[in-house]
Amino acid sequence: MAARIPHERLAPVGDVHVVLVPMRRRHLRSVLRIEAQVYPRPWSLSLFVSELALRATRAYYVARVDGLVVGYCGLMLAGEDAHVTTLAVDPGWHRRGIATRLLANAVRVAVARGARNLTLEVRVTNDPAQALYRRFGFHPAGVRKGYYVETNEDALVMWAENIDTEGYAARVARLEDEVRGTVSVEDL
Repeated sequence: MAARIPHERLAPVGDVHVVLVPMRRRHLRSVLRIEAQVYPRPWSLSLFVSELALRATRAYYVARVDGLVVGYCGLMLAGEDAHVTTLAVDPGWHRRGIATRLLANAVRVAVARGARNLTLEVRVTNDPAQALYRRFGFHPAGVRKGYYVETNEDALVMWAENIDTEGYAARVARLEDEVRGTVSVEDL
């Protein structure tokens, strides 16, 4: 059963201005709060700190609305391939296009850093996330049995190829146009 979100924490209905900024240590308290809400086995503070230290091969961004961290996404980069390491949105901000904005930004960052392909793992039972990834052109490529040890769930491995093409860029732009509100990306 999903946890009930107190009314005062629900995201406002309507357009929102989302600001995407590189994740920094100062964001980690908020990131860990979200992490604890959405994952049965959340990442630790030390894991996030070690990931942020790997600037040459990692890229992490947070989504903020009115200064509040409402989501985050991370990438690991290895040559022509990039891997989405994490993507989460505060449950009070679900269905507001935050994950779409974060994933679109991850695609742009991956392409800017030389990636041609993007991969990720997702729980086989997480239909909403799989639907989002399919909209971005991800397709199933395999299953990792028992990948999520805390729940003994399998992971569906998904890939999106040729993310560096004009056609894929147009697809991402259309997806961003579908979400309401505005978004800006700041590189600090």
